[in-house]
Amino acid sequence: MFRKIAAAACIAAVSGAAQAQELTTTRLLNGLSLALYLTHSPEDPDRIYIVRQRGVINVYNLQTEQLGVFLDLTGTVSTSGNERGLFTIAFHPDFANNNQFFVNYTRNGGSHPTVVERYTAIDADTADESSAETVLTFNQDFSNHNGGWCDFGPDGMLYVATGDGGSGNDPNRRAQNLNVFLGKMLRLDVDGDDFPGDPNRNYAIPADNPFVGQPNVREEIWAYGLRNPWRCSFERGTGNLYIADVGQNAREEVDFQPASSEGGENYGWRCYEGNRLNIANGDCDPLPDPVVFPIHEYTHSGGNCSITGGYSYQGCGIPGLEGTYFFADVCSNQLWSFRHDGNDVNEFTNRTAELAPDIGFINGVVSFGEDFLGEMYIVGGGEVFKIVPAGGINDINGNGIEDACECLADLDEDGDVDADDFFAYLDLFASDDDAADLTGDGAIDSNDFFAYLDLFVLGCPG
Repeated sequence: MFRKIAAAACIAAVSGAAQAQELTTTRLLNGLSLALYLTHSPEDPDRIYIVRQRGVINVYNLQTEQLGVFLDLTGTVSTSGNERGLFTIAFHPDFANNNQFFVNYTRNGGSHPTVVERYTAIDADTADESSAETVLTFNQDFSNHNGGWCDFGPDGMLYVATGDGGSGNDPNRRAQNLNVFLGKMLRLDVDGDDFPGDPNRNYAIPADNPFVGQPNVREEIWAYGLRNPWRCSFERGTGNLYIADVGQNAREEVDFQPASSEGGENYGWRCYEGNRLNIANGDCDPLPDPVVFPIHEYTHSGGNCSITGGYSYQGCGIPGLEGTYFFADVCSNQLWSFRHDGNDVNEFTNRTAELAPDIGFINGVVSFGEDFLGEMYIVGGGEVFKIVPAGGINDINGNGIEDACECLADLDEDGDVDADDFFAYLDLFASDDDAADLTGDGAIDSNDFFAYLDLFVLGCPG
């Protein structure tokens, strides 16, 4: 039932939403060697999943603070050569009904190929290791530049980011070659199967992929010209795609693809590194045209060497931060943010000092992550940190969730705010029930009524 004290806290949080907040971080987990990625499953606010390079996926319950093993692929995953390993987990949008999730890793043996694999979960805490089904696999040229990110877009398709095959300066000229998977963003329909006779290709090619029907191209390709995309993300609410692409020797970049894109973008590598020409090997004559240049780039000065992409904050706990994109450099340990309005980057901010944690140090940032509510995490050095308001969260009911993230006007607890909830409050108000005293002043009056109207208009987050 409705908690008046939590409601009052929520009102206070909403009234200050438009004001910028100072940030900090709090350490959530440590001792997770080679942790590389963090995410959540659909419709589950209680758990996050942490991917570790050597093949383990941990599940952490935010309420019980219990850490377990969701999936162990250590016997399958190749980690030789430093940059190989298990990279990501992506939950099917209909996970609540089909229990399917997908992983991206390099496999032992042969060329240590990239494998995108489908699994089924037994429950939210345990995967069925025997349920593995290969979705896609392809060979790698060298041990580095495996990319490794995959996730579902708002269109329900699985996007897979691949590196250029490795070494340096793309010696095999993969990124501009539309007949190979390397150096690309792929787009797959994992609910179909266009290749029923091929056990290594269990997906359909979306009919609206940009190169469908063209000769001598891989129709799975959505975009190309990438070097080593290290952490990409879809922005909640808009569907815009951010791609952080690691540079060669000079520049790191953030690429941007609007939700309205029809695919086919060429991000320029290896002919361009960021906005700069990179034609030392003489194979970019003529130069590709058009090229989509990054919305932001930075040099290797000050110890920078390798970008780690993040997310555009769309959570409910820090409303003034909405639309702020976070990213980092793994070598310099710098943390930055900016906003992008679709045309220009603004509000660029160095967040390194501001995000210094309550315990320990943030270093070697290899990933950011989101939980179900859109709150943001930082992964680095085997530790997980959560970005929070410097003054702490509003959590009067003590459940560990920012009060502004809860659906406090949902009196019948059916998951939405509607007329039934409004009339339920009117009943409380008319009967002078203590639960109707939202302002906590001991009186039930018009102030409480208008306080409930504020909550009613706010509705449920997300």
